[in-house]
Amino acid sequence: MKTTVQKQDLLSVPVRPFDPNGVRGCSDLLERMSRTAFQGRQLGEAFRVWKKMLAGDCVIMMGLAGAMVPAGMRRLVAEMIRRRLIDCLVSTGANLFHDLHETLGHYHYQGSPHVDDVVLAENMVDRMYDVFADEDQFRMHDRFLGEFAASLDQSRPYTTREFLYLLGRRLAEMAREEGILTAAAKAGVPIYCPALGDSSIGIGIAAHRHTQGNRLMFDIIADVLETAYLANCATTGVIYFGGGTPKNFIQQSEVTLLNLGETAEGHKYAIQIVTDAPHWGGLSGCTFQEAQSWGKVATDAHMVTCHCDSTIAMPLLVTALLEDEELIARRRPPRFDVSGPKLEVELPWENGKDGG
Repeated sequence: MKTTVQKQDLLSVPVRPFDPNGVRGCSDLLERMSRTAFQGRQLGEAFRVWKKMLAGDCVIMMGLAGAMVPAGMRRLVAEMIRRRLIDCLVSTGANLFHDLHETLGHYHYQGSPHVDDVVLAENMVDRMYDVFADEDQFRMHDRFLGEFAASLDQSRPYTTREFLYLLGRRLAEMAREEGILTAAAKAGVPIYCPALGDSSIGIGIAAHRHTQGNRLMFDIIADVLETAYLANCATTGVIYFGGGTPKNFIQQSEVTLLNLGETAEGHKYAIQIVTDAPHWGGLSGCTFQEAQSWGKVATDAHMVTCHCDSTIAMPLLVTALLEDEELIARRRPPRFDVSGPKLEVELPWENGKDGG
């Protein structure tokens, strides 16, 4: 059966050779890249979709996986929170632990992947590819986290969102520099960590329980419900730097809604910056088209996947977005009360999920 697609339709948009002359900042750079091809084009398209989220009535949820803070991305994430380029962060526990480390004035160090790791172990130096860190300082932070956990009310469980808010407040009293947790606590932006135990935060709390007997408990199921309610209250856009648990946790909020008997349209905007491939079958590399089969992403979603290292894509995207001060000033982000056991949400627009 012959299709109705005509040759002139297929050959309607020419590739524009990238012209390096007269580039007016990162936003112009990405706009020019969007008219090229391959992953350069995809990165430019990601910039355009993110701007659509900011221009509409939309709750923007971001997943953060991989060793992004040790790689130098902490200030970028904190700035996204301060300037409300995102409204909710779901992160691995490791990134939040490393954020605590740098917020308290400590460093990660440039190293080399071509090193004797036995020598590193003998010197109590940890390695994350080409980044080094001081294991002695990490163990000091483990103890701090255990003591902080023991200072909280042991008679009731905490969502990770409430726990991380309180931790951000505590860190703000000691901070040498603004970090992700402190910026989120000040801005009232919720942070979730569905795999909190899979990190040094979990290790520190567990070690304190073993030695001191603290009984702090987490209500992870309340996290699941809160993110589902958040997805239900408005049009949602999702941004993933890396995959893993943060990506799936945000994706499943729409599936949770279906199980709650609510109408779930799927996330309307979707960007992912990934290095994983879909043909291995894992969630980290899965396409948004696959997510549509589950109802996680809307059938008419504006979506783009860029196969790129996040340490390349994130600085370019965030710097370009921050150049558009008018777009940021016009945005009406949702407001949250993250301080208590229950997340309170206030939308500055009236249309709710019909917005965007």
